[in-house]
Amino acid sequence: MVARLTIIADPERQLALSYAPPDARAALGALFALDETLGAILSGGREPTLRQVRLAWWHEALTRLDQAAPPPQPLLQALAAHVLPRGVTGAALASMIDGWDLVIDPHPIPVAALARYAEARGGRLFTAAGRMLASANDPIDAAGQGWALVDLACRTSEAALAAEARAIAAPLLEMATAPRWSKAGRPIGMLAVLARIDCRAAPGTQRRQGSPQRVGRMMWHGLTGR
Repeated sequence: MVARLTIIADPERQLALSYAPPDARAALGALFALDETLGAILSGGREPTLRQVRLAWWHEALTRLDQAAPPPQPLLQALAAHVLPRGVTGAALASMIDGWDLVIDPHPIPVAALARYAEARGGRLFTAAGRMLASANDPIDAAGQGWALVDLACRTSEAALAAEARAIAAPLLEMATAPRWSKAGRPIGMLAVLARIDCRAAPGTQRRQGSPQRVGRMMWHGLTGR
């Protein structure tokens, strides 16, 4: 029996995935639900050691998907049912946790670690999503890295960390949004466009997710690839 998908909490990501072909939505939903699950571990107010324990559990569970059937855990079942058959391994999914590990304790995070976080979390997530969409020629890696850095900047209460993350993200997102995205890749491109908006916002500006302006910008990208 096909596992039920974990609902994505972020409304803009949910809207972006609705632009994907129907046969790719379950896989994309599982991928972004995994990212949300890992992010919730870091924002749960626990001690870094406890967060590391939970991330280590997910790392082992994801890696084991390559050798065994998933346990009765809905997200692991969804990943096994929808993502692995499309050529993304459990080990590749587990490697995204390497990025979260780098920002588990924000006091302080070196610039080099931010770059590695961006590649491990965002670059690998978007690369996997691009595989689900058969989007090969779009600037997926730059989009994913920039998106991950801006998301971190919006999550953290550390002003210096947020500023550094945005500074690294800015050129990546300019690169990611310069070309016209293919129709296949536009669900991912929408997230890059929103990340560029957030990257350019004044420090401390609250994201108004789901606002008419942001939804309209996503729809325009969906129509034009710009």
